[in-house]
Order: sequence, then structure tokens, then C-alpha cells
Amino acid sequence: MLGKSSMDLVLVPCALAVMVGYHLLLLYRILRRPHTTVIGYESHNKLAWVQRMAQTTEPKEAALALSFISDGISASTTLASLCIALPSLIGAWVSSSAPTADTSGGSGTSEATTTTTTKYASLLACFLASFTCFVQSAGCYMHASFLISALGSDAPASHLLRAVLRGGGFWAAGLRTLYLATALLVWVVFGPVAMLACSVLTVAVLYLLDSNSVPQHHHQFTPARKRLSLMTATSFS
Repeated sequence: MLGKSSMDLVLVPCALAVMVGYHLLLLYRILRRPHTTVIGYESHNKLAWVQRMAQTTEPKEAALALSFISDGISASTTLASLCIALPSLIGAWVSSSAPTADTSGGSGTSEATTTTTTKYASLLACFLASFTCFVQSAGCYMHASFLISALGSDAPASHLLRAVLRGGGFWAAGLRTLYLATALLVWVVFGPVAMLACSVLTVAVLYLLDSNSVPQHHHQFTPARKRLSLMTATSFS
């Protein structure tokens, strides 16, 4: 039977390959067939939303757009704070539960220490990467809020679209890194077999959640004056 260290060397790379391989496949689908993914479907609707906001001259609709952007900023900052708080809690837990070092332990103790250090370093790297993604997402949404307030000028709507899509992209990347951190946390607590099972289950669930079967709608917007006349006619009819 395989030893514990041998199982780590075999099963952990397999679990990582499952997670990374799925997301490479997802990236290919987003680039080549975006309509089959939820991310591509949402990007298509965000494009229509930006086009609609570029046409609006009503203060209520601008305030609604700013509210949407502020919700994105709040969600990104909340998860960024969580990604900083969790490593601190895990580090405190590890420090309190770690046994005292044995200087006569030999190579076995040294190997166990190296494995433990690798586990927590990988977990910390995932949390820091997720924190960076969420901070960048909040920054993009803040830039989008400035651009929304300047839509009445000659600023092109493509700048707003780029900021919104980049914010959503960093948000998605931060969530995917958190999923990987969850698998690594399972490895730290329960071992490599549980990590492989968690990775396979996560990929199966993500495949269902990332697949899209709703056809893309080609949005057509009615000018503001025409909408107002239609609403007035409807109210008096």
C-alpha cells in the first residue's frame, strides 16, 4: 500500500490537474463558444446593459446603475476581507495545535514538517491570489462608477463596458481561486483522498452551474421619448 507521503505525491497533483484542466476547458469555451457558458451569457447581457445606460438621460436610471455598481463593490470588498481573515485564523489554529519540535526526530520529522509547510504555503497563496482578484474587481467597479457619472460627456461607452467586464472577470477569478483554496483546505484537514474527491465533486457541480442553455437575446431599446409617449398612451387608454 502507498504511504501517506506517496499518496500526497500521487493524489494531490491529480486533484490539481482536475481543477486546472476543467478551468482551461471553461476558458476555451468562453473564448470560442461563449453562448454555451453562464459567464458568456452574463457578458452579453452586461453589454446590453451598458448600451442602455449610455442612452439614458433620466436621473433615476443613472441612480439605479450606480446602485448596481455599489453592490458589486460591496460584495468584492466583503470577500476580500474574508480572504484576509481566513488565513489569519488558520495560521492561529496551526500555531496553537502544532506540536513542539523534536530535534532527534530524524528524516521522518523533517519530511512531515516539509509537507505541512507546503500545505499551508499553498493554502495561503490561494487566499492571497483570491484577495488580489477581489481587490482588483472592486477597483474596476469603482472606475465604472466614475464613468457612469460621466456618460453625458463625450466619454465612449466602450470604456464603461471594459470596466464592468473586467470587474466581473476578476470577481469570477477570485471565486475560482476560493474553490481551489477549499480543496486545499480539505487536503490539510482530511488528507489527499478527500481532496481528490472534493475536486471531482467541485468540478461536477461547476460544470452544471457554468453551462448555459438559454439562447442569447438580442436587446432592442426604445428611445426615452418614445417610451414616455407609450407609457402615457397606455395610462390614458
